[in-house]
Amino acid sequence: MPPTHPTGSKSAPSPVDYAEQALLGALLLEPHRTDDVTGITADSFSTTEHTALYTALATRRRPTPTEHATSTKWLEEVLAAARQQARGLTTSYLHTLTQVCPRPAHAPAYARMIESAHARRRLQSAAERLVHTVHDVSLPHPARTVLATADELAAVVDDIATRFPPRTGARHRAPALPLPAARDSPQAVAEEQILLATATAYPDSIEDVPWLLPDDLTLPLHAGLWRCLTTLTRHHEPIDRLTVLWEAAQRGLLDSSHDEAEILHVLATPAGSVEHWATRALHRALLATAEHTGRRINAYATDLAITPFQLVAVARRAIAEISAVRARWQHASPAPRQSPHSARVCPPTTTAPATRAPHPPATHPQSRSRPLSEGKLGRQQRRRELRPSMIPRS
Repeated sequence: MPPTHPTGSKSAPSPVDYAEQALLGALLLEPHRTDDVTGITADSFSTTEHTALYTALATRRRPTPTEHATSTKWLEEVLAAARQQARGLTTSYLHTLTQVCPRPAHAPAYARMIESAHARRRLQSAAERLVHTVHDVSLPHPARTVLATADELAAVVDDIATRFPPRTGARHRAPALPLPAARDSPQAVAEEQILLATATAYPDSIEDVPWLLPDDLTLPLHAGLWRCLTTLTRHHEPIDRLTVLWEAAQRGLLDSSHDEAEILHVLATPAGSVEHWATRALHRALLATAEHTGRRINAYATDLAITPFQLVAVARRAIAEISAVRARWQHASPAPRQSPHSARVCPPTTTAPATRAPHPPATHPQSRSRPLSEGKLGRQQRRRELRPSMIPRS
């Protein structure tokens, strides 16, 4: 009998629906099987009704085989407890669950299926949260928040890896999945043109941004021109609009879609500093990498043909791409260091106990003047020590 939804939903059941109903049916038929179920909690189920029912099954006192065979009291107690969280549950649905369970003895296998599906949902939720964070324009520090969200995704991946170790003979590499191409922002294109023009006008600044790579730029033409600039810099060649154009021609950047006039136009308007525009470009690259990682992991998590272990491998490779950009971003924008003299920026809020200050020597009124430097103070001290008036008379 195919599974049905407790609320009467007409949506087609998924494999995890079968597994959840089979497990719940097994525990209703043979309550002692609850001790054989590991790796899942009530949150592992995909619906509120199943969550509430599993909670009731796992927390209620289990009847003896004789009580279970001769009385429905325990089932009524389970249903009443579950209805406190899911009012849509009915007695007929519990009967359906017992009918769709193939073998109650296979409850551990059904639980493993549920655990696998829950791992996918956790991974999918963390990946979607990463993509959402990338596009959150209200964040005061987008890069910092995105990296923290990426760390949360990595923690989910590590937890899933401990739950699903690799199996012998399993495919370790998941097939490639197509992803939608990212759209180029007009602002990003304009800023990258300013970066290239400024670097051409002030080539000495190129060595100040070794952390910016060609692939950080959004357009292939811009990436190619930045590669031309870094190559000329590395070889200590003269750099201006003409030498960059010549290098671009040598690298095959001139074609039917990009001519000499376009490249010269890109390099024509410098403004600001190379470091500023390079930092902006790397910031965009960090966010773009995080978004691509989230979408890639989300796409794999929804494909049931990919095993949990394959998901872990794919996710770790994708997160490694974020880590590579993160290292360069931290080099480009290091955290500000706190000066030891600025540790306390305001006077203390408590008053120190009153103490009686010593009287200054009467013979040295200059001791109340402004502080002296250490060297000058030392010289005056030595001169005072040599004064005759300071030597006691015999």
